[in-house]
Amino acid sequence: MTDAQPMQSLGGVLDTVRSEPGLAAAIDAVAAANSAQRLDIAAPGPLAPFVAAALSAAAPDRYSALLVITTSGRDAEDLASALGSLVDESSVAYFPSWETLPHERLSPSSDT
Repeated sequence: MTDAQPMQSLGGVLDTVRSEPGLAAAIDAVAAANSAQRLDIAAPGPLAPFVAAALSAAAPDRYSALLVITTSGRDAEDLASALGSLVDESSVAYFPSWETLPHERLSPSSDT
């Protein structure tokens, strides 16, 4: 039986992706924004981890957190996993969905 291989970092790929003109413009907008300003940025699914990682590094002294909202719990799990290979895995948090609708009289699971 072989030991599990450690996860490889894709940080070098992130440096290349940052040079894409649209992402570079978004990074510049984050760096220029004041701390009270909210920026909404949409990205295609496969690009979302790179966008989130690049934006979180754009102005770390001004922004303590980056919130990424996905369309489903599965997308959130996939994004958290992908981000863990681009940035320090301990800086990525995944918040599971409640699995209930607002009008239902059910409480979310204790894990949530």
